[in-house]
Amino acid sequence: MNLENIKTLGDLKKAGYQSKLIKEELRENLISKIMNKETVFKGVHGYENTVIPELERAILSKHNINLLGLRGQAKTRLARLMVELLDEYIPVVEGSEINDDPFAPISRFAKEIIKEKGDETPIFWLHRSERFAEKLATPDVTVADIIGDVDPIKAANLKLSYADDRVIHFGMIPRANRCIFVINELPDLQARIQVALFNILQEGDIQIRGFKMRLPLDMQFVFTANPEDYTNRGSIVTPLKDRIGSQILTHYPQDIETAKIITQQEAQKVSAQKDFIKVPELAKDLLEQVVFEARESEFIDAKSGVSARLSISAYENLLSTAERRALISGETHTMIRLSDFDGIIPSITGKVELVYEGEQEGAHVVAENLIRKAIKTLFPTYFPEIKKLEKQHVETPYDDIISWFFNTDEDFELLDDFTESQYQNELDKIKPFDAFLEKHQPNMIQEDRYFVKEFVLWALVEYKKLSKYRFAEGTQFKDPYGNFINDL
Repeated sequence: MNLENIKTLGDLKKAGYQSKLIKEELRENLISKIMNKETVFKGVHGYENTVIPELERAILSKHNINLLGLRGQAKTRLARLMVELLDEYIPVVEGSEINDDPFAPISRFAKEIIKEKGDETPIFWLHRSERFAEKLATPDVTVADIIGDVDPIKAANLKLSYADDRVIHFGMIPRANRCIFVINELPDLQARIQVALFNILQEGDIQIRGFKMRLPLDMQFVFTANPEDYTNRGSIVTPLKDRIGSQILTHYPQDIETAKIITQQEAQKVSAQKDFIKVPELAKDLLEQVVFEARESEFIDAKSGVSARLSISAYENLLSTAERRALISGETHTMIRLSDFDGIIPSITGKVELVYEGEQEGAHVVAENLIRKAIKTLFPTYFPEIKKLEKQHVETPYDDIISWFFNTDEDFELLDDFTESQYQNELDKIKPFDAFLEKHQPNMIQEDRYFVKEFVLWALVEYKKLSKYRFAEGTQFKDPYGNFINDL
């Protein structure tokens, strides 16, 4: 169908166009994509076997939908991606405020112009990208904002009385007729505003200042809500919940690999950073593990959630920490170091809600502990387990590395302003490392070896096999009794 040649209602009839309700559009296009094995919700990861099947079932059932989940769980993204299931273009009566269907007009304006001009009624084609409306529920939202109100200026200009329905100014919902309409954070919407949605969802009519208008709006509603809001700020009134067909629970990524995919996809990496900063896979795993630890931490409010935005911001900060270090030392390329993880602490402290015990500890201390816990959790997946208590004279894979620290006469320090060559040379001093890595990680990428060496040192500190001292210029590692002897 050549849309450029269809400019009037008569042209539309000759072309054999048939109108569809928006829920039918979504349903038919979803069926087509499923049958053609197409990915429906591109860019959303970790929901393939949980949320997306439920969402597809709701669309097939022609339901209005409530996406219920904690912050940073892609609720709004899912709603926006539903636009891709709409027809590319739909015809609209030209000049209509509420996207009137030429074959089924609902506004007084559209009915009158079709009655006057008949097949000569002009139409225009509305693209699916313009068929999405979104409103964040805030306490200041009014019925006038979302449904409409009497417009005294319009009444004066048209010389009409307030009893005439032409003086009505339509709100966001009527103007989003034949569109997907999203209300984010629904529990924050005042109860009296939620009540105003009842008839729209069920009967299709709206009431404005005493006008009872039968406007069978054709809409797909998607609501989002956070379970925390049910107790902290408000709730969804029961009759409104009853009118929402499907409530779908979202969740955080369930494994590190999925979390890494999301972070890499969303992080705004500067092209220059991509060119000269190498990020080992272990560093990416460690960063995601920090977020997993945060979600399990007794110091962080689990009801509030730990958003996926934390790992995205942390990754961006991690790259910028390495970039700044390289710029200061005049390096043209660098690799992420474990000491760079200090740079992600501001990303953590700004995005987690601490419980009382966490406030007592302090946000900075909690963030540092999360990094340490992440190291301790990940370590056994790469190297043999370090036991708390070893039998006397039993050899362990770490004996040679620990002995090196007992026997060396010089301080082992990794300074923050080390160049790449200085950093590598310092780690190369620990000769037992090479044989250790060759035995336990023989297929490791050569470039990653230095990050992994530092990772092992930090892990040995966590397991009390070495001691670590942080000072202004960098970090010093010693045998576990080094600090004790220095204090005597």
